[in-house]
This record gives sequence, structure tokens and C-alpha cells, in this order.
Amino acid sequence: MSDIGDWFKTIPVFTRYWFGSTIALTLIGRFGIISPYSLILLYEPLFKKFQIWRPLSALLFYPLSPQTGFHFLINLYFLYNYSKRLEEDHFTGRPADYLFMLIFNWICCVIAGLVIGMPLLMDAMILSVLYVWCQLNKDTIVTFWFGTRFKAMYLPWILFGFNMILNGMGLSELMGIIIGHAYFFLKFKYPQELGGPVLLNTPLFFKQWFPDQLGGVRTFGTAPRRPETGNLRVNRNAGGSFFGGETGDKDTF
Repeated sequence: MSDIGDWFKTIPVFTRYWFGSTIALTLIGRFGIISPYSLILLYEPLFKKFQIWRPLSALLFYPLSPQTGFHFLINLYFLYNYSKRLEEDHFTGRPADYLFMLIFNWICCVIAGLVIGMPLLMDAMILSVLYVWCQLNKDTIVTFWFGTRFKAMYLPWILFGFNMILNGMGLSELMGIIIGHAYFFLKFKYPQELGGPVLLNTPLFFKQWFPDQLGGVRTFGTAPRRPETGNLRVNRNAGGSFFGGETGDKDTF
């Protein structure tokens, strides 16, 4: 248990709280300590009964069953890996900026959930974070099932397609892709490539609560440069394993 505690403390702060709260609230709902119905996002209880905790609980809670347990574990895998990578790499030393990205994506997920009737926000939120990482590392080569290799920029769409094929659904994943693209476009692509104004600035009070830390290695707001064409190198530290895949010299899913 001490080893688990030590490992948990090594997770970056916002990823740690998101990851831990997701496990805790899901187990609370699973064992009936709190009714799962009171944890999902519904229009009438939120606005007519002022159950204002629902937007947050719908992000953290996932209904566990023999059919959904494996999908929940995969969600935890993606949450841990991609949120951790963004927080440690592209947002290193700038916790307020990363928190602002999470809040922006979460608010967009809540709005989408209310408009299209999406009571659970976990899938959309996790895929929105994964999408941002994939866009910032779009030329990193990843390996999917059966040794299929492709650039990271295609990974969200492949996950969307797999979910449609396996479960006949994909609306939450599609919403996550749209939300992740909205953040990436407004924060990076529009001001840097199209010459537009910066539309997403971290509020000053966020910076006061979570001041920038010295020693960061990457400037927030600057997308990483692409590797030279014809000489793509695989990012050793960006990879992980998915369904028992390989790790090491390539990103594996």
C-alpha cells in the first residue's frame, strides 16, 4: 500500500485529483452509498431543483457493470496517460494554464451534454484532453492493434471509429473531438497560424491561485515543432501500452 501511495503522489496535481476523484465517486455510486441517478447530468434536476453538483459528478462518475467495467478501465488508462503527459510536458511549470484548459473543456462538455442529452461526461472529457495531446504531438508514430502504425493525429478518430463498430455508439467521443479541437484551434492554430487574436487567455486570478513555477522547459501557447520530413523519430517518453501492447521505442496502444 505504501508503494501505491508513493506512486499516487508522483502524479501531477490536477491529474492526480481528477484520477483519484473519478475512482472514488464511481465506487461510491457502484456500492450505492449515493444513488447513481443523483450523479448524472439531467436538465430538470439541475435547473429546477438546483442540484448544482451534477455537472461535476457527471464528469467523475461512470456506472460500473460487467458490460462497462472494461471500458471504465480503458478510460482510466487514457485519463492517467494523456492528462499526465500534458500537465508534465506542455504545461510544465504553468499549473494555472492547465487548469484553465480543463475547465474550458469541462464547461463545453456540460453545455454539449445538456443540449444533446448526454448524461455522462467522462468519455467526452477524456477524449478532448487526448485530442489536444495528439495535436501537439501529431507526428509521433503510434502503434495500434495488430501492429498498425500511424501518426498520433489520427488516434482520436480511430478510437471514435472503434467505439462505433464495437458498441454502436460514438456521440460522446465525437463531442470530445469537437471540444478538443475548439480549444486547440482557439489557443494555438488561430492566433499562430492564421494571425488572429488570442481568444483563450488564462484569467489573472488563476495565476494568483496557482502561480507559474520556475524551471519549466516549454512555453505555454507554443506548439512543438514538427520533426523533419523523412526523418521521423519516435518519442520514447510519449508512449504507453494499450491492451498489453509493446512499450519502448514506439508509442503503443
